[in-house]
Amino acid sequence: MQLDVRKPMGLLFLLLGVILLVYGFTSDPAIYAQHSLGHNVNLIWGAVFAVFGALMLWLARRRA
Repeated sequence: MQLDVRKPMGLLFLLLGVILLVYGFTSDPAIYAQHSLGHNVNLIWGAVFAVFGALMLWLARRRA
């Protein structure tokens, strides 16, 4: 039986995405106004990572 790399990769990206989403929601908005042109980068990339991780888990589950 071979390990499907999509499952651990999906879990890793989903966990990292959730951590970034929580940090993006709870951080001070003034930080983003000063450092990243007013964009909440943690919130954006947290959503991207979480969607990618969920997609990898869905693909791994679909194959099984």
